[in-house]
Amino acid sequence: MKFWSLKKLFLAGMLLYIPFQSMAWGMLGHRVVGQVAESYLSKKASREVKSILGNESMAMASNWADFIKSEPSYNYLGNWHYINLPAGLNFEQLEYALKRDTVTDAYTRILFLSSELKNKSLDQDKKVMYLKVLIHLVGDIHQPMHTGRFEDLGGNKIQLTWFGQNTNLHRVWDSDLIESQDLSYTEYSRSINFIDKYKLHSMQLEGPEQWVTDSYKISENLYSKVKSGDKLSYRYIYDNLETANQQLLKGGIHLAGLLNNIFAN
Repeated sequence: MKFWSLKKLFLAGMLLYIPFQSMAWGMLGHRVVGQVAESYLSKKASREVKSILGNESMAMASNWADFIKSEPSYNYLGNWHYINLPAGLNFEQLEYALKRDTVTDAYTRILFLSSELKNKSLDQDKKVMYLKVLIHLVGDIHQPMHTGRFEDLGGNKIQLTWFGQNTNLHRVWDSDLIESQDLSYTEYSRSINFIDKYKLHSMQLEGPEQWVTDSYKISENLYSKVKSGDKLSYRYIYDNLETANQQLLKGGIHLAGLLNNIFAN
């Protein structure tokens, strides 16, 4: 099989960045990511986050970027929630695309918001909005189908049934899979929040490029295992729940590491 040149591949990939609406992880998943992240904040980052959010926890702030979709003046946030990527990229091709990415998507917005929040003179209202959106987008990028393909809208067009109910691949990973555990976000967070301290340290040093790479690899695997019309139930949970749990945990740890870095000085 012949590969495109990296330049052609990148240009073709850029054509696929077209907005679609989604709710990565649903409310439950985003709150789990926020709750996990709070447990790994440095003292300084924790103070800074509280000075911005006040009495609102990161878990409760985590869904603001989805809730605000109901307000037309915030429509421009729609394509901040994901990054569409062509199928079959190897590591070098994906790295090339991300390094040259200037499109408005989850990856570039995470970099933008991180940079803005380091600005000590940033207005308080912007700090509040930017932090809430950043919390959400870090969660988004760890939901594998938010690094999915344009042609099926990140799995939204792959129609499935979940215990006999109509759904799609994107929704399975947004909410169906983790909500099958019937846990509150605090219960869920406690059930997955275990990690070796050495692995924790190395994971907190990973950056957004690595997050996208990992999610993309998972999404490619997920695409290979389903087709429209499949009937999913207990077996799918058995095969995939651990991956979902690891992505939720990694999302929280990565978010904490990012905020610790942003508010280090």
